[in-house]
Amino acid sequence: MTTPTMMTTLRHALARPWIPPAYGRLQYLWLLSLGYLFWKFGYVTPGALEAAMLALTLVVFVVLYCFSFWARGWQVHACVAAGCLLGALWARWNPGAACFFIFACAMCARIPRTGHAVGGMLAVLAGGVAASFLVEGRMQMVFLLPLLLVGLPVGLSTLMDQRLRDSRARLTRKQEEVEHMARIAERERISRDLHDLLGHSLSTIALKAELAGKLARRDLDACEREIADIEASARNALAEVRAAVTGYRESGLAQALASARASLLAADVVLDERVERIDLAPAVEHVVALAVREAVTNIVRHAQASRCTLSLSREQGQAVLRVHDDGRLRTTDGLRRGNGLAGMQERVAALGGRMKLAAGDGLALELQVPVGAAA
Repeated sequence: MTTPTMMTTLRHALARPWIPPAYGRLQYLWLLSLGYLFWKFGYVTPGALEAAMLALTLVVFVVLYCFSFWARGWQVHACVAAGCLLGALWARWNPGAACFFIFACAMCARIPRTGHAVGGMLAVLAGGVAASFLVEGRMQMVFLLPLLLVGLPVGLSTLMDQRLRDSRARLTRKQEEVEHMARIAERERISRDLHDLLGHSLSTIALKAELAGKLARRDLDACEREIADIEASARNALAEVRAAVTGYRESGLAQALASARASLLAADVVLDERVERIDLAPAVEHVVALAVREAVTNIVRHAQASRCTLSLSREQGQAVLRVHDDGRLRTTDGLRRGNGLAGMQERVAALGGRMKLAAGDGLALELQVPVGAAA
């Protein structure tokens, strides 16, 4: 008795297309060429045994033909050999069996290497010529002419069509890889921007919250101002995060400088600001603004500095940003492993600029980007 599992498997097998959809429905129409096997019966009445064997052969060949589109590796060679074998077995009794060799030439197109595929077609034609000697009398030419006139052109045209399909498939895979890499790059960009935005904003909020806690018992008015600043910073950070996620944020340099002043003031760091007015391309202004945020965030978090010098100038067509503090950091190793400076380095490199870090009497950052660079 057939079990439900076997019925399910059978339904899935029947639901699967016989020929891959990518090849289209034209491949089914080529099976009409098997009608060449029946021209003989316009002159000769077939016996019951011959008719039954021919019907069985056609069923076997249709299965073989459909499977050849799914075959890979040695399976393709096996399909070609099976097609030639059917042609050779029927050659003596039916000259129309030449169509099996023609189909075998077409199957050779699925051999991966072009040279091997053409060699396979020539081998099939040679096998067809050898099988023609089994045909008696004038019927030999009825077998040979279609094979020699149609076999190789059909094989070569099928080969070119197969190579074109393979090229399109490779191109599609390349496009998918490019799209995948673009998605990865976009995720990395957003993660870098979120790190820069949240790292700076949360550091400011933490400092102001700590200051508000100290002022709560001494100066309520000052405490309320700090709490209001915390609320404003939080709302501003939320707005920037939302804009960054949608990918449309352009951080203004003026806003970044204002935020840097507030953060350094909250951390009791004296700021020496020397910023020239420079017309920057939007992409450059965005990178410089994020660099200011990251540099100030590192100073507030790690440097324990008392003074910071920040300058922006135009030098030989380059926007040059320099940030120096007198903090305790004497090496850049710890900072280089962080996401912030790594992201900054990637953004600067994407614009054709360069970034340098130097440690000694505090930490010095220098960033140079072409003024009119495009992202």
